[in-house]
Amino acid sequence: MTQRNAHLWHASEDLVARYAAGVLPEPDAWSLEKHVEGCAGCASRVSAAVRGTAAGAVLAQVRAAVLEPAPAPVARTAPAPVVAGAPGSAGAAGWPAPSRIARLLWAAGPAVRGAWLPAVLGVAVAALALAYGAGFPGARALLLVVAPVVPVAGVALSYGPHADPLYEVTAATPGGGLRLALTRTVAVLAVSLPLLTLTGLLLPASGAPAAAAWLLPGLALALASLALASFVGCRAAAGVTGGGWLCAVLAPAAVAPDGAATARLAEQLARCLDGAAAQGVWASAAVLSAALLTARRPAYDRPLRP
Repeated sequence: MTQRNAHLWHASEDLVARYAAGVLPEPDAWSLEKHVEGCAGCASRVSAAVRGTAAGAVLAQVRAAVLEPAPAPVARTAPAPVVAGAPGSAGAAGWPAPSRIARLLWAAGPAVRGAWLPAVLGVAVAALALAYGAGFPGARALLLVVAPVVPVAGVALSYGPHADPLYEVTAATPGGGLRLALTRTVAVLAVSLPLLTLTGLLLPASGAPAAAAWLLPGLALALASLALASFVGCRAAAGVTGGGWLCAVLAPAAVAPDGAATARLAEQLARCLDGAAAQGVWASAAVLSAALLTARRPAYDRPLRP
């Protein structure tokens, strides 16, 4: 199979032919490939034999395609002026282009699309129906219990691997991470705060705090959820903050005597929401949560826990 001259051997024609045909045993093929690394004569013979096969023709085409010079760059021209009302431009009334609307809807998350807005409307309608349809005097108290949890639930449903099929991709982009989470949180608050506050104004007080007393707690709990999500994920964080709030306000009413649950709930809400001291505590909690969220910002540059 080989011809030896002193300390140097060269591949025989039979060896080269069988290698080119792909029928040479693997140990002999490895030995030949190692040999042609340092023997120009055998390398040229092996190369010529391979080029004569069907595989050699394919390899030649691939090599030519790889070495083909790239086309010359096309000179860019200035974009044509945008005409109002033209396809793909802003409309005559100043509405943004459809592609921009799609980007805004995607960035805002479920606060402006899907079932989120109907769900918030359902909470508002249920409170009004409970107060004026069923004559329940504690409707505002129940709304103030639920209202701070609504933004927390919106944050949990707006961001994370469970809410976005492209989450791993968007989290690594400049527009993803904490920036996207804050954008969707603002969208959730922008929908929830005015709607639920207006509903609270329409409900009879019946000893409950003012309709806007939940705004600072709702903001503080939303920011706390974002900060805690950097450690345990969005859903677990929402469960801790929202569940903690519900336990704090509902526990006294749960152990109240029969008939006194509504009054006890209103008293507990007054302790948690009424007065400058209570609102100051919630404002401090919001500031501390924002500071912790700022410190934990790098955690949003990588995928969070589910």
